[in-house]
Amino acid sequence: MSLPLIGCLDKPDQGAVNFQGQDVTRLSANQRADLRLARIGFIFQFFALVPVLTAYENVELPLLLSGVKPNQRRARVSELLEAVGVSNRANHRPNQMSGGQQQRVAIARALAPRPVLVLADEPTANLDTANGQQAMEIMQRLNQETGTAFVFATHDPRVVSFAQRVVKMRDGRIDENGARA
Repeated sequence: MSLPLIGCLDKPDQGAVNFQGQDVTRLSANQRADLRLARIGFIFQFFALVPVLTAYENVELPLLLSGVKPNQRRARVSELLEAVGVSNRANHRPNQMSGGQQQRVAIARALAPRPVLVLADEPTANLDTANGQQAMEIMQRLNQETGTAFVFATHDPRVVSFAQRVVKMRDGRIDENGARA
């Protein structure tokens, strides 16, 4: 199973995808989009920040799309930028931030609508060792504090070391499935 299937971006050719007890393959494209906006966060390998928006505006975007009131948006965005350690970069655009700072903004944006699940595609691939470690520590802390589940697609053993459960795939099939000690 791929992240686009888990994240309701794609529909399987056969079978079903169940999310919180609901067969999402039976939902319309608009219903799947609403589900993603409300309950699934995404962290992309190349950050996928909107280049013309500031860090603050990038984190605020899913809240705007969800119709969150301005005072609640301000509080949530400020809380998240602080939580990921980039509140001092709130007014900077992505090209004015380092890769590590951009990844932190991407993490904050994914968490803005309080999703139950965050899907992260190679979250450390474009980061040096120190920034990759910090990004994983942030996600681990946020998982513990909020209960948000994180699913990582990665080849990086540093990411795997943070996992509570590891599912290894080979050629599109589960090769190994088990809890970590």
